[in-house]
Amino acid sequence: MEMNWIAILVAALVPTVVGFIWYNPKTVGTAWMKAADMTEEKMQGANMGVIFGVSFVLSVMLAMSLMPAVIHQMHIESLFMDAPGLDDPASEISQLKASVYESLGTAYRSWGHGALHGAILSIFTILPVMGTNALFERKGFKYIAINMGYWIITISIMGAIICGWQ
Repeated sequence: MEMNWIAILVAALVPTVVGFIWYNPKTVGTAWMKAADMTEEKMQGANMGVIFGVSFVLSVMLAMSLMPAVIHQMHIESLFMDAPGLDDPASEISQLKASVYESLGTAYRSWGHGALHGAILSIFTILPVMGTNALFERKGFKYIAINMGYWIITISIMGAIICGWQ
């Protein structure tokens, strides 16, 4: 299974787009600034080109790592990786692979399925990491809740794009 680079690049834009909406002062931006102990002065001293550039690269990495989490066919592909005789279309292993893909080729490849796996991944992977960091940084529940809301929505949308875009 090959990477869908268009889906990955579009999904990599999601954190920025959702971030503009989520962290806007008209939504939760003001509450986030207070919870994060962020001030307008701290925000003014940053090189936004570097921040957005590095953020996009990290978002591409995140989108690539979501593929095996939201597309079950990637696991099927890994079962056949380096199998002897796979290059011979007449071999038993090659025919088995073709049969599996013929039967299950696009099963669970939907926008909703990708969003569900994105939400599950956010809760069971991002929350423990972010929550642990926030606790040691002495951040409160509101800080964790605001940031986790962002990541659950963001990774759900990214998962939907990656899984549903065939």
